Amino acid sequence: MYEKNGRGSSRAAAWLRNWQLYLLIAPVLGYFIVFHYIPMYGVQIAFKDYIASKGITGSPWVGLKHIERFFDSFYFARILWNTLGIGVYELIAGFPVPIVLALLLHEVRSSKFRRFVQTVTYAPHFLSTVVVVGMLMMFLSPVSGLVNAVIVWLGGQPVAFLTEPSWFKSIYVWSGVWQSMGWSSIIYLAALSGIDPQLHEAAKVDGAGRLKRMWHINLPGIAPTIVVLLILNIGSILGIGFEKVFLMQNPLNMEASDVIATNVYRSGILGAQYSYSAAVGLFNAVVNFVLLLTVNRIARKMGGSSLW
Repeated sequence: MYEKNGRGSSRAAAWLRNWQLYLLIAPVLGYFIVFHYIPMYGVQIAFKDYIASKGITGSPWVGLKHIERFFDSFYFARILWNTLGIGVYELIAGFPVPIVLALLLHEVRSSKFRRFVQTVTYAPHFLSTVVVVGMLMMFLSPVSGLVNAVIVWLGGQPVAFLTEPSWFKSIYVWSGVWQSMGWSSIIYLAALSGIDPQLHEAAKVDGAGRLKRMWHINLPGIAPTIVVLLILNIGSILGIGFEKVFLMQNPLNMEASDVIATNVYRSGILGAQYSYSAAVGLFNAVVNFVLLLTVNRIARKMGGSSLW
């Protein structure tokens, strides 16, 4: 009994001693509780025929009817393929770029040049999605766009990039890489700064050049960070954002731009099919969650670095 009371009092003392930290994290916890956990109550409409006049609890249960309807829909294969294709493309093209940028910046000796490159690469992150898509429309316009002006100058024919389905994924992914690579490299730069300088000094004595030190010291040093971020990225591979896709979408590129998020918007908001859209969104979340658990388990067994 004394041991229990002693343990409880020491735990309470630790809470009181660190109350500033708990107060600091309280707004974040409050945000997730109010906007992420409490709304989970409404997920049950995915298994009901939701009727607004009857409310969530009064609407009749229909089981997996809406999920089966999504699987049987005419556009299911296209929507899933587009969402998965963009997610995998984004992972393959966008994930390594911040790592390479951080490794290169870490090797730059001129502080002025480093700050200049960091400012240039960080700046696009602060542009809104609307501004980025507006820039894409301006630069890729077949009439007055800079890209097509260069193509015509080289003797080619103007290309309507934003109306060609074959170009949609590449434009979406690489514009995202340009916008986020600088900001995403910050965490890798922070991990690189924690590597013991004595390792580099010893490698220099042994005659190792920059590339060898980068490969044998820097990369292994940030490997746990890379693994954790890779797990998080794979865990959201189907979580293609709605806003940018919707702004870039038009009837001519719908074949390549129709993803789960836009399908949920059309059916749920425009079509008022709330139960169906909730079921589709729940399917998306469950698949991402399963991927997260699977990749985390594989990473833990292979290298020991994982989220938990």
